[in-house]
Amino acid sequence: MVTAQDDEDGATAPLWIRSPRVLHAVAYALAALVFTGQVVALLLRGSDAATVLAVVLAGVGVVLSVWTPWAGLVVTSAASFAVTEVGQDPLSVWMMAVLVLFSVTFRGKQPVVATVVVAGFFLAAYMTIGGFRGGAVVGSAALFSAIAGGATGAALRIYREHWLVLAERARSALATRELEATRRVTEERLRIARDLHDVVGHQVAMLSVHLGVAEIGLPADAESSREALVSARSSARGVVVETQRILALLRRGDDVSDDEALRPTPSLGGLAALIASFESVGLDVHPSIDLAEEAVGPGVGVTLYRVVQEALTNAYRHGEGAATVTVREEGGTIRVDVENEIGHVRRDSGSGSGLGLVGMRERVESSGGRLTVESVDGRFHVRAELSPVGAVLA
Repeated sequence: MVTAQDDEDGATAPLWIRSPRVLHAVAYALAALVFTGQVVALLLRGSDAATVLAVVLAGVGVVLSVWTPWAGLVVTSAASFAVTEVGQDPLSVWMMAVLVLFSVTFRGKQPVVATVVVAGFFLAAYMTIGGFRGGAVVGSAALFSAIAGGATGAALRIYREHWLVLAERARSALATRELEATRRVTEERLRIARDLHDVVGHQVAMLSVHLGVAEIGLPADAESSREALVSARSSARGVVVETQRILALLRRGDDVSDDEALRPTPSLGGLAALIASFESVGLDVHPSIDLAEEAVGPGVGVTLYRVVQEALTNAYRHGEGAATVTVREEGGTIRVDVENEIGHVRRDSGSGSGLGLVGMRERVESSGGRLTVESVDGRFHVRAELSPVGAVLA
Protein backbone atom coordinates (compact mmCIF):
# COMPACT_ATOMS: atom_id res chain seq x y z
CA MET A 1 0.00 0.00 0.00
CA VAL A 2 1.17 3.54 -0.69
CA THR A 3 2.50 5.29 2.40
CA ALA A 4 1.25 8.77 3.15
CA GLN A 5 4.06 11.29 3.47
CA ASP A 6 4.49 15.04 3.61
CA ASP A 7 3.90 16.74 0.30
CA GLU A 8 6.28 19.21 -1.33
CA ASP A 9 4.65 22.26 0.28
CA GLY A 10 5.27 20.90 3.76
CA ALA A 11 1.62 19.91 4.42
CA THR A 12 1.34 16.83 6.58
CA ALA A 13 -1.30 14.16 6.07
CA PRO A 14 -3.69 13.77 9.03
CA LEU A 15 -2.70 11.13 11.58
CA TRP A 16 -5.56 8.83 10.65
CA ILE A 17 -4.42 8.84 7.01
CA ARG A 18 -0.80 8.12 7.91
CA SER A 19 -1.86 5.48 10.46
CA PRO A 20 -5.40 4.15 9.83
CA ARG A 21 -5.08 1.89 12.88
CA VAL A 22 -5.81 5.00 14.96
CA LEU A 23 -9.44 5.09 13.80
CA HIS A 24 -9.82 1.35 14.38
CA ALA A 25 -8.38 1.76 17.86
CA VAL A 26 -10.79 4.60 18.65
CA ALA A 27 -13.79 2.61 17.38
CA TYR A 28 -12.88 -0.49 19.40
CA ALA A 29 -12.03 1.59 22.47
CA LEU A 30 -15.52 3.12 22.37
CA ALA A 31 -17.05 -0.31 21.85
CA ALA A 32 -15.10 -1.65 24.84
CA LEU A 33 -16.23 1.30 26.96
CA VAL A 34 -19.88 0.73 26.03
CA PHE A 35 -19.56 -3.00 26.70
CA THR A 36 -17.95 -2.43 30.11
CA GLY A 37 -20.59 0.11 31.09
CA GLN A 38 -23.42 -2.22 30.06
CA VAL A 39 -21.97 -5.20 31.97
CA VAL A 40 -21.55 -3.10 35.12
CA ALA A 41 -25.13 -1.82 34.78
CA LEU A 42 -26.45 -5.39 34.40
CA LEU A 43 -24.57 -6.56 37.48
CA LEU A 44 -25.80 -3.62 39.54
CA ARG A 45 -29.38 -4.24 38.46
CA GLY A 46 -29.05 -7.98 39.09
CA SER A 47 -30.13 -8.91 35.57
CA ASP A 48 -30.76 -12.54 34.69
CA ALA A 49 -28.23 -14.81 33.03
CA ALA A 50 -29.91 -14.63 29.62
CA THR A 51 -29.51 -10.87 29.46
CA VAL A 52 -25.87 -11.03 30.56
CA LEU A 53 -25.24 -13.78 28.02
CA ALA A 54 -26.73 -11.66 25.20
CA VAL A 55 -24.52 -8.69 26.08
CA VAL A 56 -21.45 -10.94 26.36
CA LEU A 57 -22.33 -12.28 22.90
CA ALA A 58 -22.09 -8.72 21.57
CA GLY A 59 -18.65 -8.34 23.19
CA VAL A 60 -17.51 -11.59 21.62
CA GLY A 61 -18.65 -10.27 18.24
CA VAL A 62 -16.61 -7.09 18.69
CA VAL A 63 -13.46 -9.08 19.50
CA LEU A 64 -14.12 -11.52 16.66
CA SER A 65 -14.45 -8.68 14.14
CA VAL A 66 -10.80 -7.76 14.70
CA TRP A 67 -9.70 -10.93 12.90
CA THR A 68 -12.85 -11.92 10.99
CA PRO A 69 -14.77 -8.75 10.08
CA TRP A 70 -17.86 -10.35 8.57
CA ALA A 71 -18.35 -12.98 11.28
CA GLY A 72 -17.84 -10.39 14.04
CA LEU A 73 -20.29 -8.01 12.39
CA VAL A 74 -22.99 -10.69 12.14
CA VAL A 75 -22.50 -11.85 15.76
CA THR A 76 -22.60 -8.29 17.15
CA SER A 77 -25.68 -7.40 15.10
CA ALA A 78 -27.42 -10.63 16.12
CA ALA A 79 -26.71 -9.79 19.78
CA SER A 80 -28.95 -6.71 19.44
CA PHE A 81 -31.76 -9.03 18.39
CA ALA A 82 -31.01 -11.34 21.33
CA VAL A 83 -31.04 -8.52 23.88
CA THR A 84 -34.38 -7.34 22.53
CA GLU A 85 -35.67 -10.92 22.71
CA VAL A 86 -34.96 -11.15 26.46
CA GLY A 87 -36.81 -7.90 26.99
CA GLN A 88 -33.95 -5.49 27.61
CA ASP A 89 -33.13 -2.17 25.97
CA PRO A 90 -30.71 -2.95 23.09
CA LEU A 91 -29.25 0.59 22.95
CA SER A 92 -25.72 -0.33 24.11
CA VAL A 93 -25.49 -3.35 21.82
CA TRP A 94 -26.85 -1.27 18.98
CA MET A 95 -23.99 1.24 19.52
CA MET A 96 -21.44 -1.58 19.55
CA ALA A 97 -22.79 -2.94 16.26
CA VAL A 98 -22.58 0.51 14.61
CA LEU A 99 -18.95 0.92 15.77
CA VAL A 100 -18.03 -2.50 14.37
CA LEU A 101 -19.83 -1.59 11.13
CA PHE A 102 -17.73 1.59 10.87
CA SER A 103 -14.50 -0.37 11.32
CA VAL A 104 -15.52 -3.03 8.80
CA THR A 105 -16.40 -0.55 6.04
CA PHE A 106 -13.28 1.53 6.74
CA ARG A 107 -11.24 -1.62 6.10
CA GLY A 108 -12.65 -1.75 2.60
CA LYS A 109 -15.40 -4.32 2.95
CA GLN A 110 -18.59 -3.92 0.95
CA PRO A 111 -20.37 -1.01 2.68
CA VAL A 112 -23.82 -1.75 1.27
CA VAL A 113 -23.77 -5.41 2.31
CA ALA A 114 -22.40 -4.60 5.77
CA THR A 115 -25.00 -1.87 6.34
CA VAL A 116 -27.81 -4.16 5.22
CA VAL A 117 -26.66 -6.83 7.72
CA VAL A 118 -26.74 -4.43 10.68
CA ALA A 119 -29.89 -2.58 9.62
CA GLY A 120 -31.63 -5.91 8.94
CA PHE A 121 -31.08 -7.14 12.51
CA PHE A 122 -32.19 -3.78 13.92
CA LEU A 123 -35.39 -3.78 11.87
CA ALA A 124 -36.05 -7.44 12.64
CA ALA A 125 -35.73 -6.77 16.37
CA TYR A 126 -38.01 -3.75 16.24
CA MET A 127 -40.66 -5.14 13.90
CA THR A 128 -40.97 -8.69 15.26
CA ILE A 129 -40.26 -8.24 18.95
CA GLY A 130 -40.21 -4.54 19.76
CA GLY A 131 -38.55 -3.26 22.87
CA PHE A 132 -36.87 -0.09 21.65
CA ARG A 133 -37.67 2.54 24.23
CA GLY A 134 -39.07 5.53 22.41
CA GLY A 135 -40.94 3.49 19.84
CA ALA A 136 -40.74 4.31 16.17
CA VAL A 137 -38.50 7.32 16.70
CA VAL A 138 -35.77 5.25 18.34
CA GLY A 139 -36.27 2.48 15.81
CA SER A 140 -35.77 4.95 12.98
CA ALA A 141 -32.73 6.36 14.75
CA ALA A 142 -31.28 2.85 14.98
CA LEU A 143 -31.80 2.33 11.27
CA PHE A 144 -30.25 5.63 10.23
CA SER A 145 -27.34 5.24 12.65
CA ALA A 146 -26.50 1.96 10.91
CA ILE A 147 -26.59 3.71 7.54
CA ALA A 148 -24.48 6.57 8.89
CA GLY A 149 -21.90 4.21 10.41
CA GLY A 150 -21.43 2.28 7.18
CA ALA A 151 -21.40 5.42 5.03
CA THR A 152 -18.89 7.19 7.29
CA GLY A 153 -16.47 4.27 7.24
CA ALA A 154 -16.70 3.94 3.45
CA ALA A 155 -16.37 7.70 2.92
CA LEU A 156 -13.24 7.94 5.08
CA ARG A 157 -11.79 4.95 3.26
CA ILE A 158 -12.37 6.61 -0.14
CA TYR A 159 -10.99 9.92 1.11
CA ARG A 160 -7.82 8.25 2.41
CA GLU A 161 -7.27 6.40 -0.88
CA HIS A 162 -7.79 9.66 -2.80
CA TRP A 163 -5.24 11.43 -0.60
CA LEU A 164 -2.69 8.64 -1.12
CA VAL A 165 -3.21 8.68 -4.89
CA LEU A 166 -2.62 12.44 -4.99
CA ALA A 167 0.49 12.08 -2.81
CA GLU A 168 1.86 9.36 -5.10
CA ARG A 169 1.15 11.48 -8.17
CA ALA A 170 3.00 14.39 -6.58
CA ARG A 171 6.02 12.19 -5.85
CA SER A 172 5.93 10.73 -9.37
CA ALA A 173 5.70 14.20 -10.90
CA LEU A 174 8.67 15.36 -8.83
CA ALA A 175 10.73 12.32 -9.81
CA THR A 176 9.79 12.77 -13.47
CA ARG A 177 10.70 16.45 -13.35
CA GLU A 178 14.09 15.65 -11.83
CA LEU A 179 14.76 13.04 -14.51
CA GLU A 180 13.70 15.48 -17.21
CA ALA A 181 15.98 18.15 -15.75
CA THR A 182 18.90 15.70 -15.72
CA ARG A 183 18.18 14.68 -19.30
CA ARG A 184 17.95 18.27 -20.50
CA VAL A 185 21.20 19.22 -18.74
CA THR A 186 22.93 16.23 -20.33
CA GLU A 187 21.60 17.19 -23.75
CA GLU A 188 22.76 20.77 -23.29
CA ARG A 189 26.22 19.61 -22.24
CA LEU A 190 26.44 17.51 -25.40
CA ARG A 191 25.30 20.50 -27.42
CA ILE A 192 27.99 22.64 -25.76
CA ALA A 193 30.57 19.98 -26.56
CA ARG A 194 29.49 19.92 -30.21
CA ASP A 195 29.67 23.70 -30.52
CA LEU A 196 33.09 23.74 -28.90
CA HIS A 197 34.21 20.95 -31.21
CA ASP A 198 33.24 23.01 -34.24
CA VAL A 199 35.10 26.01 -32.86
CA VAL A 200 38.21 24.00 -31.96
CA GLY A 201 38.18 22.15 -35.27
CA HIS A 202 38.04 25.42 -37.18
CA GLN A 203 40.85 26.95 -35.13
CA VAL A 204 43.11 23.90 -35.53
CA ALA A 205 42.46 23.83 -39.29
CA MET A 206 43.44 27.51 -39.51
CA LEU A 207 46.53 26.75 -37.44
CA SER A 208 47.54 24.06 -39.97
CA VAL A 209 47.10 26.52 -42.83
CA HIS A 210 49.26 29.13 -41.13
CA LEU A 211 51.92 26.53 -40.40
CA GLY A 212 51.95 25.62 -44.08
CA VAL A 213 52.37 29.27 -45.05
CA ALA A 214 55.22 29.60 -42.57
CA GLU A 215 56.88 26.46 -43.97
CA ILE A 216 56.76 27.83 -47.52
CA GLY A 217 58.31 31.08 -46.40
CA LEU A 218 61.35 29.49 -44.75
CA PRO A 219 64.79 29.90 -46.38
CA ALA A 220 66.30 26.84 -48.06
CA ASP A 221 68.87 26.23 -45.32
CA ALA A 222 66.36 26.24 -42.37
CA GLU A 223 65.99 22.48 -42.31
CA SER A 224 65.48 22.20 -38.53
CA SER A 225 62.71 24.80 -38.58
CA ARG A 226 61.12 23.14 -41.62
CA GLU A 227 61.10 19.77 -39.86
CA ALA A 228 59.52 21.37 -36.79
CA LEU A 229 56.79 22.96 -38.89
CA VAL A 230 56.15 19.69 -40.75
CA SER A 231 55.81 17.93 -37.39
CA ALA A 232 53.45 20.66 -36.12
CA ARG A 233 51.30 20.39 -39.25
CA SER A 234 51.15 16.63 -38.81
CA SER A 235 50.03 17.06 -35.20
CA ALA A 236 47.41 19.62 -36.26
CA ARG A 237 46.00 17.19 -38.85
CA GLY A 238 45.87 14.52 -36.13
CA VAL A 239 43.92 16.86 -33.86
CA VAL A 240 41.44 17.58 -36.67
CA VAL A 241 40.93 13.86 -37.29
CA GLU A 242 40.43 13.14 -33.59
CA THR A 243 37.98 16.00 -33.11
CA GLN A 244 36.00 14.71 -36.09
CA ARG A 245 35.83 11.31 -34.40
CA ILE A 246 34.66 12.97 -31.17
CA LEU A 247 31.96 14.84 -33.09
CA ALA A 248 30.79 11.63 -34.74
CA LEU A 249 30.53 10.02 -31.29
CA LEU A 250 28.63 12.96 -29.78
CA ARG A 251 26.14 13.04 -32.64
CA ARG A 252 25.58 9.30 -32.79
CA GLY A 253 21.88 8.53 -32.63
CA ASP A 254 20.86 12.19 -33.10
CA ASP A 255 17.96 12.94 -35.38
CA VAL A 256 19.48 15.97 -37.10
CA SER A 257 18.17 17.22 -40.43
CA ASP A 258 20.51 17.94 -43.33
CA ASP A 259 19.80 21.69 -43.04
CA GLU A 260 20.70 21.62 -39.36
CA ALA A 261 23.86 19.63 -39.98
CA LEU A 262 25.02 22.11 -42.64
CA ARG A 263 24.18 25.19 -40.58
CA PRO A 264 27.32 27.14 -39.58
CA THR A 265 28.48 27.29 -35.99
CA PRO A 266 26.62 30.03 -34.05
CA SER A 267 28.65 33.14 -33.39
CA LEU A 268 28.31 36.75 -32.34
CA GLY A 269 28.01 37.73 -35.98
CA GLY A 270 24.85 35.62 -36.30
CA LEU A 271 22.88 37.64 -33.73
CA ALA A 272 21.37 39.94 -36.36
CA ALA A 273 19.91 37.00 -38.27
CA LEU A 274 18.73 35.42 -35.02
CA ILE A 275 16.91 38.57 -33.94
CA ALA A 276 15.38 38.91 -37.41
CA SER A 277 14.01 35.36 -37.14
CA PHE A 278 12.18 36.26 -33.91
CA GLU A 279 10.85 39.47 -35.39
CA SER A 280 9.47 37.48 -38.32
CA VAL A 281 7.23 35.50 -35.94
CA GLY A 282 5.87 38.60 -34.21
CA LEU A 283 8.28 39.38 -31.37
CA ASP A 284 9.22 43.05 -31.11
CA VAL A 285 12.97 43.18 -30.39
CA HIS A 286 15.02 46.28 -29.64
CA PRO A 287 18.68 45.27 -30.09
CA SER A 288 21.77 47.19 -29.02
CA ILE A 289 24.88 45.23 -29.99
CA ASP A 290 27.98 47.30 -29.38
CA LEU A 291 30.61 44.59 -29.74
CA ALA A 292 32.67 43.43 -32.70
CA GLU A 293 32.80 39.72 -33.47
CA GLU A 294 36.60 39.84 -33.39
CA ALA A 295 36.55 41.10 -29.79
CA VAL A 296 35.59 37.73 -28.33
CA GLY A 297 36.89 34.20 -28.66
CA PRO A 298 34.95 31.74 -30.84
CA GLY A 299 33.74 29.74 -27.83
CA VAL A 300 32.45 32.87 -26.09
CA GLY A 301 30.72 33.91 -29.31
CA VAL A 302 28.80 30.61 -29.36
CA THR A 303 27.78 31.10 -25.72
CA LEU A 304 26.55 34.65 -26.36
CA TYR A 305 24.50 33.46 -29.31
CA ARG A 306 22.88 30.62 -27.32
CA VAL A 307 22.08 32.88 -24.36
CA VAL A 308 20.31 35.42 -26.57
CA GLN A 309 18.51 32.60 -28.40
CA GLU A 310 17.14 31.02 -25.22
CA ALA A 311 16.25 34.38 -23.64
CA LEU A 312 14.32 35.51 -26.73
CA THR A 313 12.57 32.14 -26.87
CA ASN A 314 11.36 32.69 -23.30
CA ALA A 315 10.34 36.26 -24.17
CA TYR A 316 8.31 35.00 -27.12
CA ARG A 317 6.58 32.25 -25.14
CA HIS A 318 5.99 33.94 -21.80
CA GLY A 319 6.39 37.69 -22.35
CA GLU A 320 4.49 40.52 -23.95
CA GLY A 321 5.51 43.79 -25.50
CA ALA A 322 9.03 44.48 -26.68
CA ALA A 323 12.15 42.60 -25.68
CA THR A 324 15.42 44.50 -25.35
CA VAL A 325 18.76 42.86 -26.18
CA THR A 326 21.99 44.56 -25.14
CA VAL A 327 25.47 43.17 -25.83
CA ARG A 328 28.45 45.28 -24.80
CA GLU A 329 31.83 45.30 -23.09
CA GLU A 330 32.29 46.92 -19.69
CA GLY A 331 35.64 46.95 -17.93
CA GLY A 332 36.99 43.96 -19.80
CA THR A 333 33.80 41.91 -19.25
CA ILE A 334 31.28 40.98 -21.92
CA ARG A 335 27.71 41.60 -20.73
CA VAL A 336 24.52 40.34 -22.32
CA ASP A 337 21.17 41.68 -21.06
CA VAL A 338 17.80 40.51 -22.33
CA GLU A 339 14.71 41.98 -20.70
CA ASN A 340 10.98 41.75 -21.38
CA GLU A 341 7.67 42.26 -19.65
CA ILE A 342 6.12 39.12 -18.16
CA GLY A 343 2.95 38.25 -20.07
CA HIS A 344 -0.32 36.75 -18.86
CA VAL A 345 -1.16 34.77 -22.00
CA ARG A 346 1.23 32.33 -23.69
CA ARG A 347 1.88 32.76 -27.40
CA ASP A 348 2.21 29.01 -27.97
CA SER A 349 0.58 25.88 -26.56
CA GLY A 350 3.78 24.25 -25.34
CA SER A 351 4.37 23.71 -21.65
CA GLY A 352 7.26 25.64 -20.15
CA SER A 353 9.37 23.67 -17.67
CA GLY A 354 12.12 26.19 -16.91
CA LEU A 355 14.72 23.63 -17.96
CA GLY A 356 15.97 25.87 -20.77
CA LEU A 357 17.34 28.19 -18.09
CA VAL A 358 19.19 25.24 -16.59
CA GLY A 359 20.91 24.59 -19.92
CA MET A 360 21.66 28.30 -20.33
CA ARG A 361 23.38 28.36 -16.93
CA GLU A 362 25.38 25.25 -17.83
CA ARG A 363 26.62 26.90 -21.00
CA VAL A 364 27.57 30.20 -19.35
CA GLU A 365 29.37 28.51 -16.46
CA SER A 366 31.25 26.24 -18.88
CA SER A 367 32.69 29.43 -20.40
CA GLY A 368 33.74 30.71 -16.97
CA GLY A 369 30.90 33.24 -16.83
CA ARG A 370 28.03 34.08 -14.51
CA LEU A 371 24.30 34.02 -15.27
CA THR A 372 21.64 36.02 -13.39
CA VAL A 373 17.93 35.42 -13.95
CA GLU A 374 15.39 37.49 -12.04
CA SER A 375 11.85 38.82 -12.14
CA VAL A 376 11.40 42.34 -10.78
CA ASP A 377 8.29 44.53 -11.02
CA GLY A 378 6.68 42.39 -13.67
CA ARG A 379 9.76 42.26 -15.90
CA PHE A 380 11.94 39.23 -16.66
CA HIS A 381 15.65 39.91 -16.87
CA VAL A 382 18.45 37.61 -18.08
CA ARG A 383 22.04 38.78 -17.64
CA ALA A 384 25.22 36.93 -18.59
CA GLU A 385 28.73 38.15 -17.81
CA LEU A 386 31.72 36.51 -19.48
CA SER A 387 35.39 37.06 -20.16
CA PRO A 388 36.19 37.78 -23.81
CA VAL A 389 38.40 34.68 -23.92
CA GLY A 390 36.13 32.42 -21.89
CA ALA A 391 37.19 30.12 -19.07
CA VAL A 392 40.88 30.04 -18.21
CA LEU A 393 42.23 26.67 -17.15
CA ALA A 394 44.45 26.64 -14.06
